[in-house]
Amino acid sequence: MSAFRSDPIDRRRLTMRDRRDLDKGGGYASEVREDKQVRNIKGAVDYSAKQQENTTPQTPGTGGMTQGLGIQQERQRKMGEAKERAQNFRPDMDDTIYDIYE
Repeated sequence: MSAFRSDPIDRRRLTMRDRRDLDKGGGYASEVREDKQVRNIKGAVDYSAKQQENTTPQTPGTGGMTQGLGIQQERQRKMGEAKERAQNFRPDMDDTIYDIYE
């Protein structure tokens, strides 16, 4: 506890009146609370310092996936153009067999 402002007071050897005075006006409770907070924060900092770093690169936001939709649309457009071009190379079919009611 030498890292903190003051050493703890041994309350076991105090009279009841001294304990009560220490609780009310001595700031004992606030010192104890502050000491606990310091220990908790120090423990959290030490714990996070010992954590292994992430080795996977992470990008903020969408992770770079926003271009995927445009790429997919372009790919579908090219596939449609290729299909239409392939149909243009086919010979015209004789449609007379479908006109049976003429």
